[in-house]
Amino acid sequence: MPNVIFVAPYTARATLRFTLSAAAERDVRLGLVSHEPLEALPAPLRRRLAAHWRVDNALDPDQLEWAVRSLAEKLGGADRLIGVLEHLQVQLAEVRERVGIPGMDAETARNFRDKARMKDVLRSAGLPCARHHLAGSAREALEFAAATGFPLVVKPPAGAGAKATFRVDRRRQLEELLTAAPPSPAHPVLLEEHLTGRERTFDGVMLDGRLVWHSISHYYPTPLEVLETPWIQWCILFPREVHGPEYAGIRRHGAEALAALGLETGVFHMEWFELPDGRLAISEVGARPPGAQITSMLGFSHGFDFYQAWARLMIHAEFDMPEREFASGAIFLRAQGSGRRITRVRGLDEAQRELGELVVEANLPQPGQPRREGYEGDGYVLLRHPDTAVIQNALGRLVTLLQVETSV
Repeated sequence: MPNVIFVAPYTARATLRFTLSAAAERDVRLGLVSHEPLEALPAPLRRRLAAHWRVDNALDPDQLEWAVRSLAEKLGGADRLIGVLEHLQVQLAEVRERVGIPGMDAETARNFRDKARMKDVLRSAGLPCARHHLAGSAREALEFAAATGFPLVVKPPAGAGAKATFRVDRRRQLEELLTAAPPSPAHPVLLEEHLTGRERTFDGVMLDGRLVWHSISHYYPTPLEVLETPWIQWCILFPREVHGPEYAGIRRHGAEALAALGLETGVFHMEWFELPDGRLAISEVGARPPGAQITSMLGFSHGFDFYQAWARLMIHAEFDMPEREFASGAIFLRAQGSGRRITRVRGLDEAQRELGELVVEANLPQPGQPRREGYEGDGYVLLRHPDTAVIQNALGRLVTLLQVETSV
């Protein structure tokens, strides 16, 4: 019976689904490291835990090592150390090496976490990606901008989910950004050429160094455009067909990128651009399950529980994916206007009449709830149908029908 330690600082909704899936996996004794005391955890999770250890900061490798060693003593050993959050992957890998637990090592984790290092690895392998520079000073940043031209994308080297990411269109704008947050060798800033085109994802599973399954999805519009325009209600389309010639380039380059970065076994999330001239460019890769409801959509597209499949992969190194039987899609609802609280969602009745039979999951904004920051917005609706065109048209219709109204 494997002893598995899961690190989840807080049991947010998505993290809880992964944690419960790990606890439900066959013949598993699960220990949890969290910032929350045991009594604060949801009851369904408490009932399934074999052990729990609270820490003040799970991002501190020393605290994490202490917790893992302590739980290993309680459990009688530790066979796996896992977690789903992007900003935990390097620490998890470091502790695996210290304690002697199999899994992704620290060098590989840094290849995925450090976006400048990632692109260095990709370019060294001859793979297409944006030109970039990790600037430790304002002078370096301005020199790269002069050589590359505008627009540029400015981001932290270890960001996730497009947070703290900005498009910069002119030198004066870059100078203001560098003055507000001056880069230094200890806190550098990553600059990239701004890619234009249609942004896609390439999600999948590596098992013993082999790409064994993949999925494609389309962003409408790009995440950066969503961040720049807070009221945009955006969508992700998961076409039913993902094995056609139009995706041959990313299937080839995606597998090559994962091999170059060193992922052996795990779920990955890659973002890439289909450029106007037909070429492609890899944007970023994460060695963890995707966010923004993509994990749920992968399950709906294949008619099974992808959260449970992830747990089986990470614990038992097994993966069995059914055929893709459906197209699916997600729309993210975002508040309109400048109000701070949701008053209502206009268009719900009409949307239900027209498209209700397509809905497989919804999390709708509630009157009185504060508007949320971030690109996932205030709620979402998930759709499924065997025909890709039906889902694509339904997403366009929902963007028009549903409007999240606010008041001060």
